[in-house]
Amino acid sequence: MIDPTHRELSITRQCRLVSIARSSYYYEGRGESSLNLQLMRRIDEQFLETPFYGSRQMVRWLRRQGYNVGRKRVRRLMRRLGLQAVYQRPKTSKPNPAHKIYPYLLRNLEITRPKQVWCADVTYIPLQRGFLYLVAVMDWASRKVLSWRLSDTLDASFCVEALEEAIACYGTPEIFNTDQGSQFTCFEFLEVLRRASIRISMDGKGRTGSEARDGIDWWIRFYKWVSQYFTFVCR
Repeated sequence: MIDPTHRELSITRQCRLVSIARSSYYYEGRGESSLNLQLMRRIDEQFLETPFYGSRQMVRWLRRQGYNVGRKRVRRLMRRLGLQAVYQRPKTSKPNPAHKIYPYLLRNLEITRPKQVWCADVTYIPLQRGFLYLVAVMDWASRKVLSWRLSDTLDASFCVEALEEAIACYGTPEIFNTDQGSQFTCFEFLEVLRRASIRISMDGKGRTGSEARDGIDWWIRFYKWVSQYFTFVCR
């Protein structure tokens, strides 16, 4: 905006015209210190491995590496790098009181072979603008993700599509386990299971987290990192 070679307007006059102080034009930023640049490099490298680390967890990790840092500094550096922890925010498993709930069939059950038990879970993926929901269907024994779908709403249709694809590609399991989220207790989802003669299992209402979420955990975190990476690249 300021042209120091302008023949008619001095720098002072140009600064007045654009409503900035002349000192602002001559100011040169100091940039980050060598320590901060080193911290930013370490934070960036670690975030690729653990994209679910927020500033608190990153502080603890840096301290274990020998850096005596505080949360305010790490939070500012992560903000400068454009890094934001990826974790589940909205409540993705909201029960519908009008839907039938099936008993939990996996208590004390030894799961030893593929197609014995499948499971599904929904998670939240933050993006640069908005968010998406991801559902994954997994074989409990092999930990293989059989199918997945993305949706911008929690409508049950994307869960039904993922279930139908898994059955079409891999056959049917003996038991299918989910939480009590309305996407999994709706008629459309349960009807697919009933038509295939699959036994239906649901985590109890008071459970603090399903085994399905534990099984899908690593894959979900990796997918979130991939989604955030491509969001950043495509800005």
